[in-house]
Amino acid sequence: MTQSHTVADELESVAARVDAAVAAVAKLEPSAQAVALELKQAIEAFHKLALTTMVRHLKQDPRGKELLLELVADPAVYALLIMHGIMRADPLTRARRVLDNARPYMQSHGGDAELVDVRDGIAYLRLHGSCNGCSLSAFTLRKHVEEVLLREVPEIIRLEVLSDQPVPAILRSDAQTPPDESRGWVRGPAVSAVPSGQMISIPTERGSVLIVNVANRLSAFRNACAHQGRPLDGGMLDPEHGTLTCPWHGFCFDVASGECLTAPQAQLEPFPLRVVDGFIWVRPQ
Repeated sequence: MTQSHTVADELESVAARVDAAVAAVAKLEPSAQAVALELKQAIEAFHKLALTTMVRHLKQDPRGKELLLELVADPAVYALLIMHGIMRADPLTRARRVLDNARPYMQSHGGDAELVDVRDGIAYLRLHGSCNGCSLSAFTLRKHVEEVLLREVPEIIRLEVLSDQPVPAILRSDAQTPPDESRGWVRGPAVSAVPSGQMISIPTERGSVLIVNVANRLSAFRNACAHQGRPLDGGMLDPEHGTLTCPWHGFCFDVASGECLTAPQAQLEPFPLRVVDGFIWVRPQ
């Protein structure tokens, strides 16, 4: 048995014990149940206080930050920090969870929704079945999806519905005129210089920017690994799986969301990107 399987088995065993104990407490007399729940909450508060102190000190030291990233790659550590609210999943992950919870309601009314991306406060969705169209039922379902996403994921400020027959992102022009350079927009290479399955880095006054094209979809990130800040343009891009692996320490990222698949909560810094008249424009923050 491998070490990873052993850890996974141990985690599952401990989780099963917790579930069994919670179920047993629910069957106690009200007075005994209140005492058990108070003990549980007191222990959790003690653990949260200690864990918060540990994480704060780790974040204050460069080596500590590196250790923290390694620690959260462990599913037990990650689950513990998430449970106590010390760490939060990225907006895309949380939005997908919210949509999964809303899916039974949509499907019971003959509809469904696909979350494509969350970027710059906008959730991009494709609607299917009864969710798509101009009828009252379609409007009601869309409103339901919008309400739950805006309520549960504060980073999302609005929704944008994409065509049911998507056009490759690089073929769409987000504006009729070039973006305003005085507002931080930088003109990059021509779209033809970044074919599907390729990436390119460009220098700007605010640092190097990495432009990635996977399946004719362009994304822009700060050219710095979330692990130690080293450049990513020498890494391995896997178009089939939509991942980019850092050449320095092997951290793997989802190029659609920037999420780190090696260490959850490590996130590439995304930049707004537009395509105008065949040229790529980016706005480093």
